[in-house]
Amino acid sequence: MLNEATSLAPDGQPLRITALRNGKGMVATFMDWGATWLSARVPMKDGSVREALLGCATPADYLKQTAYLGATVGRYANRIASARLNKADIFLAANQGAHQLHGGPEGFDKRRWQIVRQNENSVIYRIDSPDGDQGYPGNLIAQVEYRLDDNNCLSINWEAQVDRSCPVNLTNHAYFNLDAHHGDARQHRLQLSADRYLPVDSEGIPRAPLQTVENSGFDFRQPKSISRDFLQDEDQRLVQGYDHAFLLNERDAAQPAAQLWSADGKLKLTVHTSAPALQFYSGNYLAGTPARDQESYTAFQGIALESEFLPDSPNHPEWPQPDCWLQPGETYHSVTRYTLTAE
Repeated sequence: MLNEATSLAPDGQPLRITALRNGKGMVATFMDWGATWLSARVPMKDGSVREALLGCATPADYLKQTAYLGATVGRYANRIASARLNKADIFLAANQGAHQLHGGPEGFDKRRWQIVRQNENSVIYRIDSPDGDQGYPGNLIAQVEYRLDDNNCLSINWEAQVDRSCPVNLTNHAYFNLDAHHGDARQHRLQLSADRYLPVDSEGIPRAPLQTVENSGFDFRQPKSISRDFLQDEDQRLVQGYDHAFLLNERDAAQPAAQLWSADGKLKLTVHTSAPALQFYSGNYLAGTPARDQESYTAFQGIALESEFLPDSPNHPEWPQPDCWLQPGETYHSVTRYTLTAE
C-alpha cells in the first residue's frame, strides 16, 4: 500500500509512504527516503495499540533530524577512523570530525531509494551508488526488503553487489521504546548474547582490543535493567553511556542475539541476526530530536540495537569476524529479524 506524502524531499518529489499489515493487526510503516522504518504499531493484550519505535510527527521532520531515526545506513554503518581505508589507501568523506560516520555526509539515509516491489506484507527498496560516492571505490547496487509476518516479526534483508573491492556494512537505525515513549528507556531490561565488547574513545573510535564483559557494566548475558550499571565503567563514561559494539556469541538460528523488555513487562522485542555484532546505543545524544508525540525527545528515550560489523572493521582484519570487504562477483547478504511480542 502506497501513499503520497504531501511533503517534498530535497529532490523535489513527494515522500512515498508504505504501510505493511499482518493478520494480527500490527502495522509497520516505511518511507522511500532513506528506506526508513517509521513506525511499528503493536496490538496489546488489553486491546490498546502501542507504538514501539521513536519517530517524527511528519515525514518532513525526518529530513531535519540527525539521529538517523529508522534509516537504512550505508555504505558502511558506524565509524571508520580518520575516514581512511588503510588497505586501499583511500580517503572517504568525513562527517564526524576527522572520521566517517554511517556512510558519510550524504550516506544512504539521505537518499531516495527506488521501490522495486511491494504488497500487503513486504516492500523492497533499491539504491545505486556510483564509483567515488562518499569516497568509496566502485559502483554498488544495494537492496533492502522489509517483510512483516503474522508472528509480528519484521524481517530486514539486505543485499549488495560491487564492481570493485569495497567494505559494505548495511544496517537499520531504529530506536525502540517499548513503553510507548513514556519514561526513560534505561528502565527497559536487556539481554545480549555477547561475551565481548569493543572499547571506544570519546569519538566512538576503537581504542583497545575486544574486552570481556565479565565483571563490568557491559555484562548483559542475563537480563538486567539498562540503568543498573549505567556509567559504572570508564568505557561508558567516555561516550556518556552505552554506544558500543558487542561481538555476538556463536549460536544456532533459533537463539536470539538480544532481547529487550518494556519497563512494564507488557511488550518484548526479540532480535535475531546473521550479522557478527550488535551496536547497543542508549540514546545518549537524542535530546532535541523532533518527536512524534512531543516537541522533541530527551536523551535516553530510545534504544538502538544495530546489526552490523564491528566499527572500523575495514582497518582491523585481525578481529574474529567475517571479512567486511565485498568483492566483485560476490553478494553481500545480511538478515535481521525484530519480533515484537505482547505479554
